[in-house]
This record gives sequence, C-alpha cells and structure tokens, in this order.
Amino acid sequence: MFGFAQPEFLLLGLLVPPLVWYWLRLRRPALLYSNTFMLTGLPRGRRRFAIWASAVLRTGALSLLIVALAGPRWADAGSRLTTEGIAIEILVDVSGSMAEKDFQWNKKRISRLKAVKNVFRLFVQGGVAPGGERLEGRPNDLIGLVCFATRPKTVCPLTLSHDALLDLLQAEKPRSVPEESRTNIGDAIAWGVDDLVRAKPRRKILILFTDGEHNVDAPALTPRQAAQLAAGQDIPIYTIDAGGESAGPEGNKEDAVRSAEDRARAVKVLQTISDKMTRGKYFRAQDTRALLDVCRDIDRLEKQQIESFHYRYYYEGHAWFALAALVLFVGVLVLEGTLWKRVL
Repeated sequence: MFGFAQPEFLLLGLLVPPLVWYWLRLRRPALLYSNTFMLTGLPRGRRRFAIWASAVLRTGALSLLIVALAGPRWADAGSRLTTEGIAIEILVDVSGSMAEKDFQWNKKRISRLKAVKNVFRLFVQGGVAPGGERLEGRPNDLIGLVCFATRPKTVCPLTLSHDALLDLLQAEKPRSVPEESRTNIGDAIAWGVDDLVRAKPRRKILILFTDGEHNVDAPALTPRQAAQLAAGQDIPIYTIDAGGESAGPEGNKEDAVRSAEDRARAVKVLQTISDKMTRGKYFRAQDTRALLDVCRDIDRLEKQQIESFHYRYYYEGHAWFALAALVLFVGVLVLEGTLWKRVL
C-alpha cells in the first residue's frame, strides 16, 4: 500500500503552476529589428519547442522534489506486526500438593500441575481446548517461566521461543522431598519481578499459578512484601488459585491436612496481593473448565491493554524521488547551456 509520511508537503504543489507560468513569461534576449515583414515566411524554428520542453522538465523536477519531501513509502504487508507484545512472567507452583489428581482433562483424571501445563500451553501457543473452544495464543509476547516450591527457579528467561519454553515446563515435576516441597510464593513473586524489570515492553504482568498457602519461614519474603515490589514497578499480579479444601498428596504429612481456617487465610492473602496491592485480579479455578475460563479472561484483559500499539515496516521512496528530481534539473540545465542555447 502506497502512502506518504508527511502528506502536508504535497500542498507545495499548488506553487508549481504559477512558477512555471512566471518562467515562461520571462523576457529572453532577442534580435531587435524595426521591421519583421521579411521574416514572416521563414520557418518557426525550434525555439518554441525548446521553451516548452524546458518548462515540462522543470515542472517534472519540481513535482518530484515535492513528492520526495512528502515522504513516499510502501508498506510491507508481509512483515506487519499486529501489536507490540507485552512481557509476561509465569510463576508455576511445583510444590508437593500440585501432584494431587483432582482435575479432569478429556474425561481423564490428571494432577493439578498437569492441568496447569495443558492450559498454559493453550494460553501461550493457542489451540482447541476440551469442549471445542479455541484460544488464540500470545505469539508476540515475551514470556518467561519461574517454577517454585521451597525455592524459586528461573526455568526459562523471557523469550519469544515459546516452543522451547513449553518443552521446559513439560519436564517439570512436583517436588517430592519434604524439605523441597513447600510453597514459597513470596520469593517466587520477587524472582519474577526481577526478571520483568529488565524487559523492554512497557506493559509487564505476573501470572501466578498456585494451590496453596505460603508456608516457608524467614528469610523468605512474605507474599505481601513481594507484592509491594511488584506494585512499585507497576506490575499487576493475576493469581490463579487451583487449590481445594485439601492441599497435598496423600502421604505428605506436612501438606495433607489443612484446616478451613488455614485455607481461608491463604485465599485472603492471594486476594490481597492481586486485587488490592497490584491492581491485578484473583481467580479461583478448582476444575479444568474454570481454569480455561480464567486464562481466557486474562488473555482478553491484557489484549485490551495493548490494542493501540500497531507497527508496520515501510520501504521509503523519498531518496529515489529526490534523485529523479536532481537528474531532471541537471538535465534541463545542461540542455539549456548547450543544445538549446542557440534557440532559446
């Protein structure tokens, strides 16, 4: 598609006709003689042709120069970028309780972590979910992955290589060693914020997948302390709570039994860090249907945030138009100084 970067310069074209008319009206040196009766039968010669040819060339050169000032350009539709991507840091809980099989996927019972992996793949890569619904994916976004249990770990830094990111997530498993299987939400958030502050996109978000209560003592940061870091960087936290009334695989004494009071306290903390402290949102997702709905909601919310950023590559043509104008100007000056000099 052809267009101009500064089309207002095209208004200079209104000056071309009067300038050409003025040039044609200029008096040129001629032989003065009191009686031209004897010359009436002679051929008109090439003077009139030379004058008009010179006027046409000057008009063309001036017009090309004005077009060059307007910045002609052609859009490269093949390299169009629909949006400027954002930076998304995914925090995935891999504590021992994520091994509990209380989710269903295509009528098969799967663990919480497996459900998160499946939904995360649809969120990032797009595809058809159980039930026939389609997610578009996030191809333009920088996405990073932090997995956490007792300690957080950057599994994949922010990247556009989403296939590699998903392969790394697929290899993650719930921690089974008691000392490694706790839930350290505070340090995970701080870890994600640290990764995001170095990203170039202006819009940055954290998505936290977890099923439990922060249960790691100092020196770990509390979730509220970590949320203050996110709020200071204007990074919202979207929390997806996949926990049920029981949090932990059977046989794990530290996580198997949790009172309703503990569960209520955990939910309150997650709601606080998302809804109140960072202007994000808390979601409850205790089954696959809810988990898919949550990811679709986040996808829609964050696409609304960036819908105004559109970019397109252009092939600039001003240099070629300016070169053509120069060639015409030089050509007409050469002709007027040589071949047409004797007839003008």
